[in-house]
Amino acid sequence: MNVPFYGHVRQYQGMKSEIDARIQEVILSGQYVQGPMLKKFEEELAAYAGLKYAIGVGNGTDALWLTFLSLGLGEGDELITNANTFFATAEAMWIAGCTAVLVDCDKETRCIDPAAVRKAITKRTKAIVPVHLYGQCAPMREIRKIADEFGLFVVEDNAQGIDARGDDFRIGELSDAVCISFIIQKNLGTFGDGGAIWTNHAYINDKVRKLRNHGSSKRDVHSMGFNSRLDDLHAGILSAKLKHIGEWSDRRIAIAKQYEIGLKGCDFLDLPRARPGYRHVYHLYEVETKDPADRNKLLDYLNKNGIDAKTHYSIAIHMQEGFPWGKDARVVTPLTNAEKSAASCISLPMFPELTDEEVQYTIRTICDWPKPK
Repeated sequence: MNVPFYGHVRQYQGMKSEIDARIQEVILSGQYVQGPMLKKFEEELAAYAGLKYAIGVGNGTDALWLTFLSLGLGEGDELITNANTFFATAEAMWIAGCTAVLVDCDKETRCIDPAAVRKAITKRTKAIVPVHLYGQCAPMREIRKIADEFGLFVVEDNAQGIDARGDDFRIGELSDAVCISFIIQKNLGTFGDGGAIWTNHAYINDKVRKLRNHGSSKRDVHSMGFNSRLDDLHAGILSAKLKHIGEWSDRRIAIAKQYEIGLKGCDFLDLPRARPGYRHVYHLYEVETKDPADRNKLLDYLNKNGIDAKTHYSIAIHMQEGFPWGKDARVVTPLTNAEKSAASCISLPMFPELTDEEVQYTIRTICDWPKPK
């Protein structure tokens, strides 16, 4: 059996008529950039989140750095995030001219560790950027408490956690802004790239809308800005998909439960742990080999047996060749958990259209692994 990692085509085939109708609507409207479909989707997205504003932009990375600029962050300002996330989280800080400060993650959830955040704060710290990694909400109550104590902004990197929530908070409720990615791999993805920003602050909404459109909010009137707009075709596709996000998340959770039950006897693996009461939406089902030396051996075994397992993220940000040591970055050691996670991680197939047969085949194959002596 071959088990794919992505289900983009299956998803399209399951809702082809809905998506095709939105595409046709956009094409026939004759308005493809900042047209009525984008406005419609932004309104739907804001209503879904229970927040005042949603602003569509070119991608999730742009969502981050445009938000940083809208907050007036730049050279000399330190922004704290965890070292075991995708490179773009720190990259967006550098694009905005800020200093990225990398801290360790929690041993159990792999989300940012509030104790490490507190340790990293200096007089130059201006914001905390928690990542809802793999679809698990970061500990936002603790992060908000620290931010209030030190007068810091909070910007949520929610590229992976749309539809997730805490037991007593929703995403966006405890921050200044939320940044989303709509690249095809995400739980809510378009056929290409895209992103958005959620906020309750009118000044962030107004500033980002200008920044994304060459500094313009009125035809022929410009100030300094950029070109980062979510096209109406993508907005139409996402509008069709948004109404299904809850059921897709439920299916991801059900698949994760199958993995949890089936793999609990594999003593060479650590399985993901959801915070009690939290809605973990499993953008990725990330297991870790207890012995980092086993990771590549197990990954190779799975691939050879038709299971398209991958790694996310096998090189922590501070260990990347492109990491800018110096004034643009600061590492707060130790980063024990982040480094262990990077060296041990394997992502198993996880998408709503994955069949139970494919899940069970993956489980059986892992359980049958002839672990090297």
